[in-house]
Amino acid sequence: MDETALPFEQLDFLYMPSKDVAAEVEHFATVLGGEIVFAIEAFGTRVAMVRLGAGPDLLLAEHLEGERPVLVYKVADLERAMDELEARGWQREPVFGIPDGPICAFTTPGGHRIAIYELTRPQAADRFEGRRDF
Repeated sequence: MDETALPFEQLDFLYMPSKDVAAEVEHFATVLGGEIVFAIEAFGTRVAMVRLGAGPDLLLAEHLEGERPVLVYKVADLERAMDELEARGWQREPVFGIPDGPICAFTTPGGHRIAIYELTRPQAADRFEGRRDF
């Protein structure tokens, strides 16, 4: 493995703040022709995934604060990726969980939001696909 290579495998989805997920997901589907992968209402919030093409999926979330999206990248090994980034001067943040596996979100000095996660539960996406609560 090239020691200078970054640990990022691919940009899997854009985690986007939304003030009205139901209205926005309808717009993405009806006007833009996107595929609604799921639209879930749970724990006092709404979250929906929309697929516009082959690129990363859009994840609209009412509970996500701020104006900027979070760019969510998959990595092969979360601990190793965090160690590599930390060696370059990155500041480690707390690790938490999403349905797909452990994740670490952080903000760059310029205010960009990025997260890295390890896909440890690939079957998790199947639980949500096709679900429409709203």
